[in-house]
Amino acid sequence: MGKNTYDAESITVLEGLEAVRKRPGMYIGSVSTRGLNHLVYEILDNSVDEHLAGYCTEIHVTLEADGSATVSDNGRGIPVGMHKKGISAERLVFTTLHAGGKFDNNAYKTSGGLHGVGSSVVNALSTYLTVRVKTGGFIYEDKYERGNPVIELEKGLLPVLGKTKETGTWVNFLPDDTIFDKIRFKEDDIKNRLHETAYLNPGLTIFYEDKRKEEPEKITFHEPDGIIGYIKDMNKTSEAVHDVIFFKGKSDNIEIEVAFQFINEFHENVMGFCNNIYTLEGGTHITGFKTAFTNIINTYARELGILKDKDQNFTGTDVRNGLTAVVSIKHSDPRFEGQTKTKLDNQDASKAVSKVTNDELTRYFDRNVEILKNIIACAEKAAKLRKSEEKAKTNMLTKQKFSFDSNGKLSNCESKDASKCEIFIVEGDSAGGSAKMARNRMYQAILPIRGKILNVEKASIDKVLANAEIKTMIYAFGCGFSEGYGNDFDITKLRYDKIIIMADADVDGAHISTLLLTLFFRFMPELIYEGHVYIAMPPLYKVIPSKGEEEYLYNDEALEKYKATHNVSYKLQRYKGLGEMDPEQLWETTLDPARRLLKRVEIDDAKRASEVTELLMGLEVPPRRTFIYENANEAELDV
Repeated sequence: MGKNTYDAESITVLEGLEAVRKRPGMYIGSVSTRGLNHLVYEILDNSVDEHLAGYCTEIHVTLEADGSATVSDNGRGIPVGMHKKGISAERLVFTTLHAGGKFDNNAYKTSGGLHGVGSSVVNALSTYLTVRVKTGGFIYEDKYERGNPVIELEKGLLPVLGKTKETGTWVNFLPDDTIFDKIRFKEDDIKNRLHETAYLNPGLTIFYEDKRKEEPEKITFHEPDGIIGYIKDMNKTSEAVHDVIFFKGKSDNIEIEVAFQFINEFHENVMGFCNNIYTLEGGTHITGFKTAFTNIINTYARELGILKDKDQNFTGTDVRNGLTAVVSIKHSDPRFEGQTKTKLDNQDASKAVSKVTNDELTRYFDRNVEILKNIIACAEKAAKLRKSEEKAKTNMLTKQKFSFDSNGKLSNCESKDASKCEIFIVEGDSAGGSAKMARNRMYQAILPIRGKILNVEKASIDKVLANAEIKTMIYAFGCGFSEGYGNDFDITKLRYDKIIIMADADVDGAHISTLLLTLFFRFMPELIYEGHVYIAMPPLYKVIPSKGEEEYLYNDEALEKYKATHNVSYKLQRYKGLGEMDPEQLWETTLDPARRLLKRVEIDDAKRASEVTELLMGLEVPPRRTFIYENANEAELDV
């Protein structure tokens, strides 16, 4: 077989398709909108891999009017020839888990998607899926319903639709509404992913179209400046300290590209990619970059006399404050933690990125000393702020006297087993009093807060640390907090497995929840990333029928369904706030683990989440108003 051949024999089979429909979360993360969009990304990644292999220059992504999605490319086309398993290679790809060309080193040197893993999972989770392949002068077609083929193959080969001189793969699929919570793709997330992909592949053009709107939306994503343009885009509203710095290199057959820029703001944004896949939780490539970068800056700071012998080195957080960076690597055998590929685990990636960063930045800074001094000045300012913050933290913890129950704040639980304990953050003394009486004292802690807490997006660090409600939460959780210019957060010290926001189901309650989530996202993001933050879902109504059992209804949709399915007369009690419930009602609707409803807070796109948080909770009013108007149709209203 030739070195770069991609045919039926390139498809390697590892195991059969098993239980994807029963356990979809294992393969796509969740059955929420995040998991739904992931289906598009799986097929997209396969087309991008064709680009990386040098055979695809254009990808079309269309959100169809009927709710399906179409992804097509002008690559080589999935092999359709007879596989040694006695079936067309294409059908093997779409019906067998871990059957794909990415396991054959001759077919793909680097790959982000696992062609076959992604394809078969998307197929299994779709009501229907149609594949058309242009290769060898012909157009072939195959069709599936919920992962099962509906076309009977003649001698194991696909039927031919016609002739063509073009090559490529076309896939159309409709997500299964019995699997997913919702089957409407979220276009903003998909557009962000496509734009991101264009930045990472400057030779690729992606055509996007949304046909679900009255006026179809069309966008062409093409970014010839690559990740340099990505950095410029992310920092377009900020004051830059220097122009974007870019370097690339190769070590141990790992290709590395890095672009970065410092801005006059105290936060860091380092994004990692491996074979075009965004590693949300970072990984070894990010560790290698951060370690090398910190060492380089400290070495130069001492050589230039900025750090004296008696001075301590800058911390990594000091050095990276104000840094926006993209680290993109190409690896022939990437190992990710989980099918959704959120963290890179290859140890050789750390060494390779560290070596290239050290070599290229040493060469660059030797020739650009003034830019180097400006970057070191950023580290100096960050170190100064860190020391001030540490002093403020010390004062906070020594002056504030905490005790369980006695100060009217935290009513702690008796158990010290963090894996079983949970804490409810409740607004108001009335609801807090009911919650204290209703709870299971062994495992449930209650922390009442009064009114709306400080909006940390608009506040300085000293005001945040001086806020009584925030100080109480920091102490109660037990794991400290992190911020751009200091980090003493330790998730292993968390005293509660679940942190549950319990607010009223009205506008004020939603605002309080938003303020708390902003606090957690900015100062304790690991709580969210590790899945410890929840929002309680108290009922809106209690139905008391003339005959039959009483029922709690959690939203207006449930009320309408009740009206449609019950003919008896009834009394309807509307809960305007948690304080209106007696302890027994609060227990059985909101506190009892066996009967309550909780929503876990998740973040799929950290960059997008940060941008939206800044936009909605920051100082600028016009952008916030525009965002709300544009997204109002997605809001869930309490009417």
